[in-house]
Amino acid sequence: MKMVLGALVALMLLGSPAAAQTGYPEQSIRILIGFPAGTAPDVVARVMAEKMAPSLGKPVIIENVSGAGGNIACDKVAKSAPDGHTLVMCGNGSLIAAPSLYDKIPYDPVKDFAPISQIFVSNNIVVVHPDVPAKSLAELVALAKAKPGELTYGHTGPGTSQHLAGELFKSMAKVDIRAIAYRGSTAILSDLLAGRISLGFVNVVNVTPLVKDGKLRPFAVTSRKRSALVPDLPTLAESGFPGYEAVPWFGLMAPAGTPQPIIDRLHAEAVKGARVSGCACRAGEAGSRTHRRHAGGIRGRHQNRAALLGEDHQGSGHQGDGVTLILMVRSARSARLEPWPSFETALRASSG
Repeated sequence: MKMVLGALVALMLLGSPAAAQTGYPEQSIRILIGFPAGTAPDVVARVMAEKMAPSLGKPVIIENVSGAGGNIACDKVAKSAPDGHTLVMCGNGSLIAAPSLYDKIPYDPVKDFAPISQIFVSNNIVVVHPDVPAKSLAELVALAKAKPGELTYGHTGPGTSQHLAGELFKSMAKVDIRAIAYRGSTAILSDLLAGRISLGFVNVVNVTPLVKDGKLRPFAVTSRKRSALVPDLPTLAESGFPGYEAVPWFGLMAPAGTPQPIIDRLHAEAVKGARVSGCACRAGEAGSRTHRRHAGGIRGRHQNRAALLGEDHQGSGHQGDGVTLILMVRSARSARLEPWPSFETALRASSG
């Protein structure tokens, strides 16, 4: 009888999450990126993955699944097995803004993910093609007012920081600039360099080399503080738009239900990888935050978003990027002439 009971207990243990964790990882680990190769989350993830692989003892593979502003990649991981072998670099656009900008999304940003760690916080730069007859931000605003609807800017999809940065700028400057969606910053830069669009709010990682080479004219950065990469560029807040801030952040996420020991191990390895990534996106600073703070931050931002976008939002007293994001969402909403598409519509459009 004891032998039978012992055998049953052994079988139960073999099927338990604890037993499965002892051999983790059992295969290659995939990190899905919702944007094309060469964009900021892709660059950071590739360097981080290279640093994580030796300690984990298995390859860490980057897979680009672009479309719908990063939401497609997030959705795929939300529906993956919670075994720690499929992860996603998910940004504030997909986790915070998307629920307000789409009629519906097929994942719950809070319930469907197990946050591992925030990895980096980046920045955007307002740049124009050299043929645009504006030598300063003030001249750009004057030009846009003189030619309403004629200037164009590129962004990386509804709800992304570049999209909301553009809409917030339009709202605060009271100008009409047409928005054009792209799959990623690299695609925006191609058309911007060719003069097919007028300006962009482009990630600092991608655009800084072009700025330094004189191929694009920079005006300001979208963060509250100046960027270490381009310290001579003022912030938009310094340039006549007090309170302006529009920055992207990205975190490493696993499917909900992933065992905590696996989350803990991935967190430790991701933080080490982010600290030595060499990316000038404050990756080390952001990566040092624990996954518990990351999870709490996502929940808190959703609470702020729900409160501020509701009818009873006066006097809320919320501060920081939560309020700025709400202002951007409101600006984006007020800019539309037609209802925002459903997630399925955006998916079809991005796949075409």
